[in-house]
Parts: sequence; structure tokens; C-alpha cells
Amino acid sequence: MADFDEIRYKRVKHAAWVGIIVNIGLAIAKGIFGVLANSRALIADAAHSAADVVTSFAVLIGIRAAELPPDEDHPYGHGKAESITAIIVSVLLFLVGLEIALNTIGEMRGGNEPPGTIALYVIVASIIIKEVLFRVKVRLGKKYNSEALITDAWHHRSDAISSFAALAGVGASILGSSYNIDWLLYGDLVAGVFVAGLVMIMAWKLGREAIHNALDHVWHEEDTAGLKNKVLGIDGVFGIDEFHARQHGHYVIIDIKIVVDPKISVRAGHDIATDVKGLLMEEEKVRNVLVHVNPYEDE
Repeated sequence: MADFDEIRYKRVKHAAWVGIIVNIGLAIAKGIFGVLANSRALIADAAHSAADVVTSFAVLIGIRAAELPPDEDHPYGHGKAESITAIIVSVLLFLVGLEIALNTIGEMRGGNEPPGTIALYVIVASIIIKEVLFRVKVRLGKKYNSEALITDAWHHRSDAISSFAALAGVGASILGSSYNIDWLLYGDLVAGVFVAGLVMIMAWKLGREAIHNALDHVWHEEDTAGLKNKVLGIDGVFGIDEFHARQHGHYVIIDIKIVVDPKISVRAGHDIATDVKGLLMEEEKVRNVLVHVNPYEDE
């Protein structure tokens, strides 16, 4: 468990830092080329990437807090810190969706001077980079059960989608200017509003899942059946009265009541409980196990 948690933290932290560095680079590049190409869409996209830097820092802080060991005030650890961070990032993601819509509408109400074609290349490069980051972070987030990293990955996807809106706006402006087709300028507005809706739906789904985990939801019967069978295979365990596996952030806390022979000593009952805890603690996601021993009663 300790080795897995250490590896998990290092990999997730590394992914978060890569996202921060890439977003800083993208924000600077988009800002510079946005000004040079006279592209309001690209300048707005630069601000979006800068906002991603802030959310990535929030993810990093949440991941670090979640890995802190239990203390007197938090005996079950700090696993919920990651869920709380995921909720915060989801709210920011929702606001980004609103930002995309407002920026797109604002751009359409601006002047008709088309931006330079260099803006198209920068936006396409940004989309490719963001999609790569999205796929890498989703894979790592699922592998290491990190809500915050998965949420941050979807933020990269939302940034790529917003870049598509910018791409549509810039492309429409250039085509409209080249072929004197004024109605093409409205394509950016339609795409921007549509994409903003998708981004806000993503934020809602991710936030709902994070809230679900933050509320200590209990695993269903089909999820715990395998663990119960393992416990019943331990010598001295006659049965299981209760079994609750609670999701606590990215890890699980198990409460179990086992049934043992009422004639054995307290020491023997304690040893059986220790065996049960040791077996369950071998599971990757299990952080703590609370075992209560009940005497077997013949009905």
C-alpha cells in the first residue's frame, strides 16, 4: 500500500506539473501571436490557458493534501481533499463554458477585420497539444484513481474545444474576407454557443461524481462480494454480520463485523481480526479497515 501511494503521488504530481508548464507556454504563445495576428479569439484563448494554470495548481494542492498521513484531527486521512478540489475545478470548468460563450458573442460583435493566418496554425497546434495532455492525464487518473487528475484532464479537453470555437471563428473570418461572404462570420457564434453547452455539461457530470465520492458513498453488493469471500476463507471466521466499504476520496475505508466462536479467548478473537484486516489491506485501494468481532449465536 505504501509503495503504491508513493508511486501514485509522484506520477500524479508529475502529470500536474507537466500540465502547468504546458499551459504557461501556451498562454504566452497564444497571447503573443494573438496580438501579432490581430486575433481576438486567440487572445481570449490565451486567457483561457492562463486560467488553466490556476486550476492545475489547485489540483496539485488537492493531491498533496490527500496524501498527507492521518493525524489527530483527521484520523481517516485527508482523502476528501482531492474530491473537494475536483468539485472546485468543476465549478471553474463550468465558468469557462460561460466564458467561451461570452467571448464568442463578443468577438462577433467586434470589427470585421480578419486575423492573420498564423493564428490558425497556433490554434491547431494548441488543439493537438491539449488532446495529448487530455489522453495522458485520463489514463493516469484512471490508473491511480485520481478524481482531481481526471477532472483536470477534462479541463484540457474543454480548452481544446474552446480552441475549436476560436478556429471556427478565425477560419470563418478569413474565408468571409477572402470570398466576401458576410454570413460566414456568424459561424463562430453558433459554434461557440454549442461548444459552451458541451463544456458546461462536462463540468456538471464531473462535479456530480466528485460530490458523490465526497459524501462517502458505500460500495454496492456486487463490488464487495469478492472481498467478503476472501474474508470467509480465513480460519476462524464463521460469518460476516456487516460489511461496509466507504469511498473516502481516492481510497477506501472498510468497516466489517465478523462472527467467531464464542468460546475462544479474547486474544484468539483479536488474532482473527488481525488476519482479516491484513487480508483486506492487501487491496490496492484500501487505506484502513475497522474490524468488530461478534460471537456466533446458534439460533
